[in-house]
Amino acid sequence: MTWDGIATAAQELEALGFSGMLFTEAVQVPWMSIAAAARATTTLELSTGIAVAFPRSPMISAQVAWELARETRGRFRLGIGSQVKGHVTRRYSSLFDKPAAQMRDYVQAFRACIAAFRREAKLHHEGPYYPMNLLPREFAPARHDYEDIKLDISAVGPLMCRLAGELADGLHVHPMHSLHYIHNRLLPAVAKGAELAGRDAAEIDLIVPAFAVAGDSPEERAPMLERARMQVAFYGSTPNYHFQFDDLGYTGTTQTLNELMRKGDSAAMAAQISDEMLEHFVVVGRWDDIADQLIERYRGIASRLAMYLTAEAMHRNPATAPKWGEVARAVLKAP
Repeated sequence: MTWDGIATAAQELEALGFSGMLFTEAVQVPWMSIAAAARATTTLELSTGIAVAFPRSPMISAQVAWELARETRGRFRLGIGSQVKGHVTRRYSSLFDKPAAQMRDYVQAFRACIAAFRREAKLHHEGPYYPMNLLPREFAPARHDYEDIKLDISAVGPLMCRLAGELADGLHVHPMHSLHYIHNRLLPAVAKGAELAGRDAAEIDLIVPAFAVAGDSPEERAPMLERARMQVAFYGSTPNYHFQFDDLGYTGTTQTLNELMRKGDSAAMAAQISDEMLEHFVVVGRWDDIADQLIERYRGIASRLAMYLTAEAMHRNPATAPKWGEVARAVLKAP
């Protein structure tokens, strides 16, 4: 989207009752879009979900976060992720080693930068990936009133989930997730990391992107339901995510999807995701029911619920925007 488009969308979402916008780094970097949204609104909370970490120095991430926190008056929080090796090495031409160990060092280096910006300590971080020890006074950003910048990381596997529990303020859950995965894999790993750090696991915010498809008839739901099916198939083709299917009894699905992905057969990929499988990953309901379904599914789990497909659904059919606003307000009011 253009900056003007982002500003307009942000104003509309704020008026509808949404509490924030989450910007994913895919075809665009998120920073200018966040600035455009911030200038157009007064209450929306803005975050990256996620920005790709490894191609950027922790110093650059810290500087951008520091500036956005100041300019949004505290409405910004930074979410970062490792991305997969192919993208980091072949698209960004950057280092990708052991992702959990590298992310640990990245988070610690980022924290060291923020501490130096706060004048709490001289910049000195001697990690294995991001050593840094130079911040002349002339290059230190000015202090401001919004220096408590939240840092969240994306995590899927046990090592990264444990790291989030140990070091991060929050965890971005992968959009393709079942409740079985959250309860049996993600939450125990987060709790283990929190225990190692002497933290309460409840302190770690879970930011959960949800596939939600609403409509009062099968025909109304069909386009976005098929869109969700294709997205689950796309994510499910990643070898590292095979357990998402295996744990539910759909062993071998990831391998099949990966083979079809290599052939470029997207239709066959979608066909691999049955309605039964889709129920584990997608919330589907009538307009009057979808908010209650989301609340029931994610109560006690999500600190922030992000509607993964809603922006696209509203773009396809602008008439649904007020309905999504009602859903957002209902979820926000839930105890």
